[in-house]
Amino acid sequence: MDRSPREFLVTLLRAAIDAAAPARCLPPHLPPPPRGRTLVIGAGKAAAAMARAVEEHWDGPLAGLVITRYGHGVPCRRVEVVEAAHPLPDAAGIAAAQRLLVLLRDLGPDDLVLALISGGGSALLCLPAPGVTLEDKQLLTRALLRSGAAIGEINCVRKHLSAIKGGRLALAAAPAAVVTLLISDVPGDDPALIASGPTAADASSSAEALAILDRYHIPVPAAVRAWLRRPESETPKPGDPRLAGVQHRLIATPRLALEAAAADARVAGVEPLILGDALEGEARALGREHAQLALARLRDGDAADARRARPLLLLSGGETTVTVRGSGRGGRNAEYLLGFALALGGAPGIWALAADTDGIDGTEDNAGAIVTPATLARAAARGIDPAALLAANDAWGLFAALGDLVVTGPTRTNVNDFRAILVGGDPA
Repeated sequence: MDRSPREFLVTLLRAAIDAAAPARCLPPHLPPPPRGRTLVIGAGKAAAAMARAVEEHWDGPLAGLVITRYGHGVPCRRVEVVEAAHPLPDAAGIAAAQRLLVLLRDLGPDDLVLALISGGGSALLCLPAPGVTLEDKQLLTRALLRSGAAIGEINCVRKHLSAIKGGRLALAAAPAAVVTLLISDVPGDDPALIASGPTAADASSSAEALAILDRYHIPVPAAVRAWLRRPESETPKPGDPRLAGVQHRLIATPRLALEAAAADARVAGVEPLILGDALEGEARALGREHAQLALARLRDGDAADARRARPLLLLSGGETTVTVRGSGRGGRNAEYLLGFALALGGAPGIWALAADTDGIDGTEDNAGAIVTPATLARAAARGIDPAALLAANDAWGLFAALGDLVVTGPTRTNVNDFRAILVGGDPA
């Protein structure tokens, strides 16, 4: 390995992000042009970059509208790009979702709808169900994000409080053909979960959505509870003939990103091991678990004289959760790393990077951060108590103080979290 561990890990993150870039992964999945019109719609952090990739490789007329997060837009010539709020929806997202439904009116069986869906689409494609207000959705989303609920649980609630998600967008496009191109940010890559599945049948129920809210002790407005008890709140289910003609094509996944990083590691003389692309659970708990695994691997290497052995890289993806009890700053990747660093205890020979591939860890402006063998010692030298910061959910504060945040800016793709742990190697 001819780079420092820090440079090496950042290079791997870039390889993972580049592998999932729409310009690279979308064109091979485009369908042939239809006899009629082609309408591009979409939502997510990658939606604008996906729309531009379509424009650059589409032979024929094209029009449409996609919704992306503020700051994630790119110039497009024929597809309009609207920016809205994430993770809490706003009025701009509602107005854009309403416009999408208008665009889908009067389509015929010879027309094609290209739906470009990526992570973040749940908040961006916001159109509350009858009787549900934007304020209701903001309140519930905020509470769910702080509760430690898994993304599948959050999206179950979102679907049943929406007039457009959970397959309803595809219903609005009938009788046109619908081809959905997906960049997955969810464990398991289920189209019904990515951005709350606006064009996919939904196996969950309104009763489940209500049970999730109750399980996490989230106050439910009376209008929301009443809606979830009405039969109209149910989403179209698997086997619904109205969705029979909808196609779903996964164009980028967390596994794709991890395999790209693994390939770069091999070229650098580092042995990669992919732990999984769908790891979930509390961020700090997974960090502790991975620290113990890295320590065990280091001890195994020491027994075989690790200084001459090939360094090992532990890769993983997925989406952890954070149960917020403090008032600090920091996304799930920073919290994972702080849990990792505390469990590592300053052991030599282990470095780690964790980041969200969309470039935004939680609500901050960094993608993630880096842990080095000296993280705890450097914190102590500055009078920082890492355990106290973890208790306050302020992992961002630690890594910001140490200058160890990883900042990429918006990447305009999103294949979930990327975690890389280097065991052994050059301590430079």
